[in-house]
Amino acid sequence: MAIVGLNKAKPYLSMISLQFGFAGMYVITMVSLQHGMNHYVLAVYRHLVATVVIAPFALVLERKIRPKLTLPIFLRILVLGFLEPVVDQNLYYLGMKYTTATLASATVNVIPAITFLLALIFRLERVNIKKVGSIAKIIGTVIMVPGAVIMTLYKGPAINFIKLQGGSHHTATNEADAKHWVAGTLMLLARCWGWSGFYILQSFTLKLYPAELSLTALICFIGTIGGAAVSFAMERDMSAWKIGFDSSLLAAVYSGVVCSGIAYYAGGIVIREQGPVFVTAFGPLCMIITAALGSIILAEKIHMGSIIGTVIIIFGLYTVLWGKSKDPTTTEEKDRVQELPITDGSKSMNMEDSIEGPARALEIPAEDQLTREI
Repeated sequence: MAIVGLNKAKPYLSMISLQFGFAGMYVITMVSLQHGMNHYVLAVYRHLVATVVIAPFALVLERKIRPKLTLPIFLRILVLGFLEPVVDQNLYYLGMKYTTATLASATVNVIPAITFLLALIFRLERVNIKKVGSIAKIIGTVIMVPGAVIMTLYKGPAINFIKLQGGSHHTATNEADAKHWVAGTLMLLARCWGWSGFYILQSFTLKLYPAELSLTALICFIGTIGGAAVSFAMERDMSAWKIGFDSSLLAAVYSGVVCSGIAYYAGGIVIREQGPVFVTAFGPLCMIITAALGSIILAEKIHMGSIIGTVIIIFGLYTVLWGKSKDPTTTEEKDRVQELPITDGSKSMNMEDSIEGPARALEIPAEDQLTREI
């Protein structure tokens, strides 16, 4: 019983642990950007580190189970390597540079709603308006939209939850420029679409290429090449590629190992078991952890607009989760359940045939039996 309970808790424990990892990345990355690290270069180094760390494990541990890399699978991996490592990461870093680490983590709350909508479109989620759970998922998704709008258009007064000595002496880098606030928030919301699309496509790709470590290594490798191409196009100063033993190196190694390598791998495993919507459902926890760390370490101010928008989004989010909890299983499990009676029936029929067959072979016709008696 204990083992069964632990297996059921593994997806939850994995996603909760990742939220702590993501929260640490938000703070460390913000420090790195404030010290002059180029966000294009940081994205490249991040996935280069992830490739170097994950590839050896993939080569050794999955050498016997790795499927053949066909052209359709490679094209999907190519899109995955562009969606998250290139589009998502660069929009995230630039958006966080224009806003705050707290807001960057708060926008993650929109991802479950976007993922749910995409899952409906691609039939990874099913909705029956006659059921309360399905209605809750629809209502919760709609509620999240005004929350995201408030976070984008309304900044509001700053609120200090944790007062630190010297906290009033903020530099210009600690406070996002007002004219960049809306643009930065829009970039953060746009990257949410890229991230959600990544999860949806990853779900389909794992059905054809069920090797999580190898898939992670390939995504990071392609992301490194694509990110380098974008970086050379956007940043011509070669000095931006210099990195020392400071916060920049820490940000590249930490985000590469934890938030690209481990996150892609663990997310892939949980997606196969629970679906992409489940994986994105733990974003609010990351926002809470980041808000606390941002106030303590970065002396960031949390604005009223972010709080109001986040409360609305969390309310809508957990309405969706409540509705999803009414679903007995994921789509794949439902399909398997529907197939079981047919499969079992055929098996039982075959079993009856196999049993009756020898019995029929042993039966003696009535005429032969009468002849023998005579």
